Amino acid sequence: MHKTRKALLLTWFLAFFAGQVFAQEHPRVLFIGNSYTQVNNLPQMVTDIALSMGENMEYSSNTPGGCTFEMHCHNQSMTLICEGGWDFVVMQEQSQLPAFPMDSVELYVFPFAQQLVDSVYAHNPCAEPMFYMTWGRKNGDTEFGYPPMDTYEGMDSLLYARYMQMGEDNDASVCPVGRVWHYLRDHNAEIELYMTDGSHPTLAGSYAAACAFYTMFFGRDPDSISHNAGLDETAARAIRSAVHEVVYDSLWRWQRPSPKAGFVVDSVDYLNVRFVSKAKLFEEQGWSFGDGETLQSTDTMVWHTFPEGGVYLVRQVVSRHCMADTAWQFIRVEAPVGVVEGNNLSAISISPNPADDEAVLHLPEGMAAEIVLYGIDGREIWQKEMKNPRNTIALQGFPCGLYVLKVATSQGTVLRRLVKR
Repeated sequence: MHKTRKALLLTWFLAFFAGQVFAQEHPRVLFIGNSYTQVNNLPQMVTDIALSMGENMEYSSNTPGGCTFEMHCHNQSMTLICEGGWDFVVMQEQSQLPAFPMDSVELYVFPFAQQLVDSVYAHNPCAEPMFYMTWGRKNGDTEFGYPPMDTYEGMDSLLYARYMQMGEDNDASVCPVGRVWHYLRDHNAEIELYMTDGSHPTLAGSYAAACAFYTMFFGRDPDSISHNAGLDETAARAIRSAVHEVVYDSLWRWQRPSPKAGFVVDSVDYLNVRFVSKAKLFEEQGWSFGDGETLQSTDTMVWHTFPEGGVYLVRQVVSRHCMADTAWQFIRVEAPVGVVEGNNLSAISISPNPADDEAVLHLPEGMAAEIVLYGIDGREIWQKEMKNPRNTIALQGFPCGLYVLKVATSQGTVLRRLVKR
């Protein structure tokens, strides 16, 4: 987990260039909060749901009653964060503080939320900090004489707004448990979410939170969960349906933003090409130019000189917090005038096209070529040398779809599209 940025970028290059996909299979989760997390042992409930789905999850927690973010910055929670090795760190503030007047929240909540997240990233570069959005009290909270908190709707709206702001300000995700409860209150009022104190969660309330966290951690449809945590099937199914509606169908809304790769070719001067990055939300940016050369640079404009004329597969990888995205395109560059004169590359063809189990690459008599087959995602599938007028390309077992053949000859390089039916 503690890798240098250079090593991490190399890992992303290897993963994307090999066509691999990052997946969270056995996450280690740290829960820090108070009684809202401790009641009904929420962390264990999430673990039990994951086990019922054939997945493993390890967790640790620190949840003293009434504990605030400020307290967590000076207790065992900070020690656990600094130990490192976490994939997710869940942070739940004291249930009332985020709904206080903004001047109080800016003094007693936001600075310590930032301190916690900063510590998470400092000691767990690949971790995902996640705020636990709680809910308004059943009948509001009149204890502090702040009218917006006097009703459930008012208090819940404040909690929603403040947790979303904490997520945005700190580059963190938000698990919208409060929104799930809101949906259940509106659509399944027969399910009692509150204990008699009108504040703490019943088993059903904790189950709603557990399903929401499972969905955030694993990205899987909660409707497929079979573990009911002791609830009757009707109530459990309704809760899972609410989590599907609120969380799963809008994961993009609750997860921290991912980096987005993208670039355009801005200028071509024979072998010299200028690329303009259109990438967003990234910290690191790497390039592979298809000629064996790579570059790490966060510059918006990048120049590269290719060794000779031809067609090159250029890829860009951008990354942030161990999340990465890739963009690619084939680039044609021409050697200076006079280096390549007259050829019969136009005679290179493929038939049949579309093809079923095999196709034939036709080369002009006496021409030899190095052939590279790429998938539509830019991944190299195989490479061969061919020198016959008719060369069979075996497609049996290949998925249907579009492929690209790069045909490199002494006269130049061409690309040919090949469709597998």
